Amino acid sequence: MKFFILSIILISKSFLFSENIPPGAFSITRIHYGGGGDWYSDPSSLPNLLEYLSDHANLTVNPIEKRAKIGDDIFSQSSYLYLTGHGNINFNEEELQSLRDHLMAGAFLHADDNFGMDKSFRREMKKVFPEKDWVELPLEHPIFNIYYKFPNGLPKVHEHEKNPPQALGLFNEGKLMVLYTF
Repeated sequence: MKFFILSIILISKSFLFSENIPPGAFSITRIHYGGGGDWYSDPSSLPNLLEYLSDHANLTVNPIEKRAKIGDDIFSQSSYLYLTGHGNINFNEEELQSLRDHLMAGAFLHADDNFGMDKSFRREMKKVFPEKDWVELPLEHPIFNIYYKFPNGLPKVHEHEKNPPQALGLFNEGKLMVLYTF
C-alpha cells in the first residue's frame, strides 16, 4: 500500500511539474546507446547546464533532461542531443541511419568523452557519416565566443591524459551538426 501511495504521489508530481513547462521550451535529450558504455554517467551535468541556461540565456528551458534511444519518438522530436560516457558505444544499422537522417534534418549532437569512449564513438560516427572528417574548431569559432569568451578554447575537464582538450566538429554545408569534446 505504501508503494502504491508513493507511486501516485510521484506520478502526480511529474504531471503537475510538466504542466509548468511551456510547449516549445528548450530541452536536451540524453542518448541511451548500446555497446556497454555508461550512457547515464554524470547525472548532474545536464541539470546544471539547463539551470545555467535558464538563468543566463534568453530561453525558456525545460529543466529536466529527456532520455531517448536513437529512433524512438522522443529522439525524433529532439533537436539537441547529448551523448557521454566511459567505454564502448555501438549503434545498430537502424540507429546509424536514424541518427544520420535526424542530424541531416537539422538536429544537433553534443558528444562529450567522459574518458574511454573516443575510439568507439569515432568508429560509429564514421559509419554514420563515412564521407565526413572531423574538423578541429578554431578558437575563433562562435561556440567559444557567443555568451562568454573562451580565448584559450575548450577548458580542460579531465586529467586522464596530458593532451590538451579538443573540440571537433562534423559539418553539413557549413552548419555544425556534431560537436565532440574530449
